[in-house]
Amino acid sequence: MEENLNLVTVDSVRSFRLPKYNEIPDVGLYLEQTAKYINGYLLPIGFEITGSMIRNYVKMGLVNNPVHKQYYKNHIAHIIAIAILKNVISLDNISVLFSKQKGVYADVVAYNYFCIELENMLFYQFGLKDSVDKVGVSVSNEKKMLRSAIIAISHITFLNSCFSEISVKQNKDD
Repeated sequence: MEENLNLVTVDSVRSFRLPKYNEIPDVGLYLEQTAKYINGYLLPIGFEITGSMIRNYVKMGLVNNPVHKQYYKNHIAHIIAIAILKNVISLDNISVLFSKQKGVYADVVAYNYFCIELENMLFYQFGLKDSVDKVGVSVSNEKKMLRSAIIAISHITFLNSCFSEISVKQNKDD
């Protein structure tokens, strides 16, 4: 993460919310529109995606090819998850995780779980709630794997926030 990208604060986490699957636009967004849309959600927690990153995910087969150069709901949901997960899991292992999850959960269920669990863990990590909520009703190895990745993301986000805050304070003192 770039130092000047965005300082993640308790307030930015408090207002953080990913769009649930049915809230993602399904009108077809071009590459740069897709990146801009996703960044509107990711920047408050210190993550960012670029058009070239999205193109690479398509080339790698992590995201289906756009339809007439446009990205739809399913594309966007996958890109959001990849943009966040790649901070703790290799792209190859994200591919494995997606493949395993497709055998157990529909995309809408897996993506919505990801959103709810990420918000759950970030709120807990940043002290906005006292305990972690139990999310979902089923138990599977795929769900445990995803939860582990999300826990790691919440820890990394918190640590990056602390280090950025220290850096900002040091720069003010200089």
